[in-house]
Amino acid sequence: MKRIAVLPEGSVSHEAVDFLFNGEPLELLHSKLISDVFRATDSGKSQYSVIPIENTIEGSVSLHMDWLVNEVDIPMQAEWVYPSIQNVIGHGSEFRTESGEYDFGKITKIMSHPVAIPQCQNFIRLHSPGADLEGVNSTAEAVEIVKKNPGKGWVAIGTRLAAQKHGLDIMAERVTDHDNNYTRFVLIGHEPVQISREPDHVKTSLLVTLPEDAPGALHQVLSAFAWRKLNLTRLESRPTKKRLGSYYFYIDVEESADSVLLTAAMAEIEALNCQVRVLGSYPCYTYPSLKTT
Repeated sequence: MKRIAVLPEGSVSHEAVDFLFNGEPLELLHSKLISDVFRATDSGKSQYSVIPIENTIEGSVSLHMDWLVNEVDIPMQAEWVYPSIQNVIGHGSEFRTESGEYDFGKITKIMSHPVAIPQCQNFIRLHSPGADLEGVNSTAEAVEIVKKNPGKGWVAIGTRLAAQKHGLDIMAERVTDHDNNYTRFVLIGHEPVQISREPDHVKTSLLVTLPEDAPGALHQVLSAFAWRKLNLTRLESRPTKKRLGSYYFYIDVEESADSVLLTAAMAEIEALNCQVRVLGSYPCYTYPSLKTT
C-alpha cells in the first residue's frame, strides 16, 4: 500500500489524491503544514507527497515551488489537475433566520487557506464585507477551527469532504469567483509511481539558471526549444535568493526527458553555459471536464 503525505483530511489535496488513485487503498499521512508534507518524503516517513503548485485564479504557489528547488531534492513523479470547489461552512444555526435562510451579514470572521480566500472575493464583498479574513495552513484546518469555536460567528471556506468530516453545515455552495477554478498538483517521491489509468500526456519540468552577464541568453534558451517545435506549457522566473537580479527559470515541456529532441535541447542549453536541472519527467492526468474531444 502506498504511503502518501498530504495536507489535512478534508483538504482539496485530500480530495485530489483520492481522484488520482481512483479508489485504490492508500495510507495517507496528514499534516497541517506543507513543510511537514515535504519533510515526510524527504525523511522516508512516506513514499510520496502531494504538493499543490498552481491555481487557475491565483497562479503559481511560489512557496511550494521554492521548496522543491531549495529545500528538498525529490523528483516529480506525476501531475494532475483537480477542481477547487469551495463552500462556506459553519454552524448553520448561528446564522439562520426565521424564514430558514442564512444571514451572511452575521459572519464576523472568514477563515481559509490564503490562496482560497482571494478566489471567493465576489461572495465576500456581496454578502459579508465587514467580516475579518484570516489565512490558515489549509482549508481543512479552517473548518476544524470553526467547529471548535461555535457561537462566535466564524465560518470557513473549504470542501464538502471537510464539512462532512466535522459535522458542519454547507451554508453556500461553490462560492469561487470563477467556475474554472482548478489546481495543479504534483506527486513527488524518489521512485516512479504506478497509476492504473492511462496518462493524457508526458511532461518534463526543468530548472534553468542563466550565466551572469550574458545578454540574450534567455532568447537563446527558448530558441533551443522553438526550432525543435517542443511545446512549452510553462515559463516562470523565481529569484535564486543569492542576489538581486539573479533568477531561476522554471520550464515545463510536453516531452519525455529521454526523448531525442529534449535531450538535444538540454545539451544545447548547457553549451550556452546555463545550468539545467531536471525536476521530473512524469505522466500527466487531466480532470474529465477539461478534456477536449
